[in-house]
Amino acid sequence: MEETTLTGLLKQSAGKFPSHRSVSVSGKFDLTHSKLQQLVDQAASILISNGVHPGDVIALTFPNTVEFVIMFLAVIRARATAAPLNSAYTQEEFEFYLSDSESKNLLTSQEGNQSAQSAASKLSISHITATFSHLDEKLTLSTQSESGAFPDSLPVNDPLDVALFLHTSGTTSRPKGVPLTQQNLAASVKNIISVYKLTESDSTVLVLPLFHVHGLLAGLLSSLGAGAAVTLPAAGRFSASTFWPDMIKYNATWYTAVPTIHQIILERHLSNPEEFYPKLRFIRSCSASLAPTILTRLEEAFGAPVLEAYAMTEASHLMCSNPLPENGGHKSGSVGKPVGQEMAILDENGVQQAENVSGEVCIRGLNVTKGYKNNPEANKSAYKFGWFHTGDVGYMDSEGYLHLVGRIKELINRGGEKISPIEVDAVLLSHPDVAQAVAFGVPDDKYGEEINCAIIPRDGSTVDEPEILRFCKKNLATFKVPKKVFITDAVPKTASGKIQRRFVAEHFLSQISAAKVPKFGA
Repeated sequence: MEETTLTGLLKQSAGKFPSHRSVSVSGKFDLTHSKLQQLVDQAASILISNGVHPGDVIALTFPNTVEFVIMFLAVIRARATAAPLNSAYTQEEFEFYLSDSESKNLLTSQEGNQSAQSAASKLSISHITATFSHLDEKLTLSTQSESGAFPDSLPVNDPLDVALFLHTSGTTSRPKGVPLTQQNLAASVKNIISVYKLTESDSTVLVLPLFHVHGLLAGLLSSLGAGAAVTLPAAGRFSASTFWPDMIKYNATWYTAVPTIHQIILERHLSNPEEFYPKLRFIRSCSASLAPTILTRLEEAFGAPVLEAYAMTEASHLMCSNPLPENGGHKSGSVGKPVGQEMAILDENGVQQAENVSGEVCIRGLNVTKGYKNNPEANKSAYKFGWFHTGDVGYMDSEGYLHLVGRIKELINRGGEKISPIEVDAVLLSHPDVAQAVAFGVPDDKYGEEINCAIIPRDGSTVDEPEILRFCKKNLATFKVPKKVFITDAVPKTASGKIQRRFVAEHFLSQISAAKVPKFGA
């Protein structure tokens, strides 16, 4: 059973390496694997004593803190479902995600999150705070009672328990809820450990938010599953000024990031280089396409192979990766070979394509979700011919490496954050002076893609770009706010009257530059 559940894998790892470092908060304290497991079990007992039952959904919104690590693991240890949320969401966004996930409780730090708390209060969802004191290595919950009755023993986790619930933006106005089981997460963690040969000797600094599947699975959980160590930045988020000092201090052997952060790290290196850098086994890049020039510059600057990977929430993160040098060459421009799952390139009729022939990338395996929550239309579209359809277009070369050439879905991939343009449209259209609106992605040197939009004002109304941007900032998370707004009296349409975002993007970009709008993004 332990091999097929995430909690079992972590317990097994802690049993093998009890005194090894598991989690550090930079410059403050370290926890061993044994101590982390003890804290997780204690927190799970408190949750159960306060009425958390198997299958309950518990939302969490924290910076990258030890409280998040403990409480995330405690929630799933109690056989409940953890639903991490971006702390930058607006109250309206929190209301949607809390409601759609059917969350029973909201967990935050002692400092709280006013937008999340207001949303929870409106939905009659109870709010619990978690505080860790490193002086006595004790975790305290706001609902904790000194006389509370604790369970005699913790429940046995089942491989089919839904452990994690995330939302993935889609091309519809409604983000899709993705339930991932203990078995899904265990399979993914084992795949990540295997392809990168992670061991108890490895160490990394977490730079990605833990509400995102990339940071959570590839950074945190795979490290814990291998008996390795992770370091959380003291500020609870990535900082270019502390990244290399932390990597050096904690003897890091690798790190994983999105291309945007890689570029920031490179820029810091060029403007303010360290006296020396740690000897890294590899650098990993995922969640957005990494430009070949950036890959080369990273390898030259830091003397380590850069391994580009391909992942998505529905696959519990990892699907493909370029291998370590001892296991084969890594190809710039390719996302590598399938890892721990079956992959096929299919045409629209479900026929597998030959080498170097493009089709839709499809997968199946123990890491893949069984279906979206309460979304039969999305499930009907995604699960066909016995495969999960990713919505991405690509081809396999003669050596089995996957090359992504496009994206069927119209997501805007801004630095690894997948943003639904329909969601942005909906906010724009809620402005009283906007008659029509369309959001679209455009090339961006820093983020890969950036958000622009075009709006048509209502008859008799006058509206300008600053007003639209102010409105968006009130109603969208910061990373979803368009960078530029085009005010117009018409947008390009097809012969049937439909708006196609690519045509809109090409039309407006041609007015300001000769930039070529990509057909898709990887």
